[in-house]
Amino acid sequence: MSDIFQEVDEEVRREQLKKLWRGYMWWEGKKAAESGAAFEAASTLAETGKRNEAEAAFAKIAADGTSGYRHLARMREAAELAQTDPKAAIAAYDQIAADGAVGPVLQDLAALRAGALLIDAGSFDEARRRLEPLAANDRTFRHTAREFLVLAAWRAGDTTAAKRWFDMIMTDAQTPAGTRSRVEKLMALGAGAGQS
Repeated sequence: MSDIFQEVDEEVRREQLKKLWRGYMWWEGKKAAESGAAFEAASTLAETGKRNEAEAAFAKIAADGTSGYRHLARMREAAELAQTDPKAAIAAYDQIAADGAVGPVLQDLAALRAGALLIDAGSFDEARRRLEPLAANDRTFRHTAREFLVLAAWRAGDTTAAKRWFDMIMTDAQTPAGTRSRVEKLMALGAGAGQS
């Protein structure tokens, strides 16, 4: 007799759990939709040149949005900062790159963007420090990192480093054609400047 009561009790618990799960999924979907709408509104602000408002909107999403949108909002907030305050943007990208919660792809993308900003700032050693780990064969953005390393070395006048990264790009069969073309042109410019 106790088996029947136990089965009924188990069935009631299972039904309650299903209802609870459906409620949770509905709530999560609602929160994701709200974060998506807020992200879209912040993106519109950025596209219309309202940078300060966009930064604030992305910061709010980064603090209050669902996890996926929080991470994307942090990246966009850093991108907006890069337009007005590159040092602050580099710091924001560095924080993202150091945050294991965002996942390896966004961490690498943040490090890549920080490296690119450092190239523009003329800081070859700092750019190289961030970009070299991203150039390894198992990294998602290795081709872009290598291209940035060629550019950074070229701008710094370090032809040996530029040649090393150039050779790595040219010997990697998976290097995209556009990347090959751009670094070939850059190296040709360097060779032409050295001959004049």
